[in-house]
Amino acid sequence: MSVLRPQDQLPGLNAATILLVGTEDALLQQLADSMLKEDCASQLKVHLAHSLPLPSNVNRPRIDLIVFLINLHSKYSLQNVEESLHHVDATFFLGKVSFLATGAGRESHCSIHRNTVLKLAQAYRSPLLFCDLEVEGFRVTMAQRLVRMLQICAGHVPGVSALNLLSLLRSSENPFLEDL
Repeated sequence: MSVLRPQDQLPGLNAATILLVGTEDALLQQLADSMLKEDCASQLKVHLAHSLPLPSNVNRPRIDLIVFLINLHSKYSLQNVEESLHHVDATFFLGKVSFLATGAGRESHCSIHRNTVLKLAQAYRSPLLFCDLEVEGFRVTMAQRLVRMLQICAGHVPGVSALNLLSLLRSSENPFLEDL
């Protein structure tokens, strides 16, 4: 059990691998299934994990993108992500990590305030996406977006890197307080 590093493995030829981390097994599986249905020029691999660190004895491909799923209805979900973040190497945060918050549609049932998740994403300088994964149409749209992000992070889109993507996603969000 060790820190997950982006360059631990050699890249696969025309392969892109995403790691979805979260406590909501059913939602992760539905999102993974939606992603695998997407038309992708690369060989798409989706790995699911309840938390990090991953077992060190497993032979796995290089991970190109990590998405941390936070259910706004569960404080345990946020705590699990916060603990898992300690097992990710800092170089992953150069455009290869994203946070996905689900459950924002029913704000009256939320245990976690949106600002808490926003501050977490800002602290790690990573994009934060909101999507209600229980709604199939939203889940399919998010799957399309994640597949495109994954292709960029895997280096399969000419002229665009993970850092370029991070820069584009940051400019579309509210500026960080310390940047003002």
